[in-house]
Amino acid sequence: MSSIKDLEPKVVWNNFYSLTQIPRPSKHEQKAQEFLYDWGKKHGIETIKDDTGNIIFRVPATPGYENRRGVILQGHMDMVPQKVASSNHDFLNDPIETEILGEWVGAKGTTLGADNGMGLALGMAVCESKDIKHGPVEVLATYDEETGMTGAQNLKPGVLKGDILINLDSEEEGELCIGCAGGLDAVADFEYKELVVPDGYKPYKVSVKGLQGGHSGMDISLYRGNANKIVAKAIIDSMVDCGVKMADFTGGSLRNAIPFEAAAVILVPEDKEEEVLAMVIKSLSNSKKCYAQSDPDMEYLCEHCDKPAGYIEDQVAVNALKAIIACPSGVIRMSQSMPGLTETSTNLAIVRCKDGHLKVASLMRSALDSSKSELAKRIGYIFELAGAKVDFMGGYSGWIPKPDLPIIKVMKDTYKSIFGKDMKVFATHGGLECALMGATYPNWEMVSIGPTIVHPHSPDERVKIDTVGMCWEYLKAVLENIPCK
Repeated sequence: MSSIKDLEPKVVWNNFYSLTQIPRPSKHEQKAQEFLYDWGKKHGIETIKDDTGNIIFRVPATPGYENRRGVILQGHMDMVPQKVASSNHDFLNDPIETEILGEWVGAKGTTLGADNGMGLALGMAVCESKDIKHGPVEVLATYDEETGMTGAQNLKPGVLKGDILINLDSEEEGELCIGCAGGLDAVADFEYKELVVPDGYKPYKVSVKGLQGGHSGMDISLYRGNANKIVAKAIIDSMVDCGVKMADFTGGSLRNAIPFEAAAVILVPEDKEEEVLAMVIKSLSNSKKCYAQSDPDMEYLCEHCDKPAGYIEDQVAVNALKAIIACPSGVIRMSQSMPGLTETSTNLAIVRCKDGHLKVASLMRSALDSSKSELAKRIGYIFELAGAKVDFMGGYSGWIPKPDLPIIKVMKDTYKSIFGKDMKVFATHGGLECALMGATYPNWEMVSIGPTIVHPHSPDERVKIDTVGMCWEYLKAVLENIPCK
């Protein structure tokens, strides 16, 4: 097969293909909103764009199912825009170039957008299918999930009529998610003066790439390398001991993606060039050994580069790097009640230098608000002691599991009747919009399902082909088995 449009079930894959042709990075979803709105109208579906920018499709019950409880199928329209260093892809204008890789579908050098385009494709398939049985269905496509859950955060009460939410943003077929962690963003801001580069210094660029990165919730427990911390460790000793200066530091791109690339521009004293290069290379080599199992494709370079216009004043640069190294990034605590589940973590995600400000952004997650608050204080103290101003934003509580809800029994029984095996019921360390929407609609019964997707938020993102068909058959059966009001 040469195109994903040829895959089965076509009604799902054709919708997903259409979504791959629409640029929809987070914060830039206007084209996706227009596409979804026009798609709904074209198919004769009641279509609404609410006050916050979410798109809602309403489909009446099929004959004989009018007395069933109303179901909301929900996914988000935006995608994470990540690409490999060699890619020229423009996420604001270019379609995603998909490819079939044996049992999987991926993209060429970029994220695929199966997170959460595949969820929307399933919801759209329900809307346009004429041969499935269901009660009243609403499909909710939220915007800006990946960088703030803005659409879910601002969803108004009373807009949706159903009282069962099936979120389609989980990433393992055969698993039923009934809870998730809460989150909080931290941004540390180091203000600096840019100074003129003196004579007697050579510019070098220290870079790391080829790390696996991944989703800062789902993949944080895999102990993959953090490119920001690796580069910071590589240059700090030479700055303290040899007078190296730092002109720039750029690492990571998204708050909820483990940074897989980072680079710093440094100025090396000519009389200490050999010593500095040896120190930097030794540190990078040690990091490669450290992450040989989790990141076997890690690459690093220390090469001559163009002379920068200026450099960051020494004490600010050193303090910032020390704070980046000292700040935790990874698993903080594993759950005691659910073995194998991360309870609390943080991802030191983005470093940028611009207009006299070196900013470091982290995303904290925890199933417990108290642990999230404690971690925020810890991170705040580290950066404040280093001289930064720290702001916290975008906080939300977790989705507390309620294992005895009637819909969970329906989901489990239906799965076993189709596939002859039990469904795994679990909570995730990732953030799901259920946490925010459940606060607005406290009467909802909520669950989350989806096909198998690996390495979301990275250019290695893949969706397993057969699980899409399995998820489609399961979703149709669930809708048919929804209980009466």
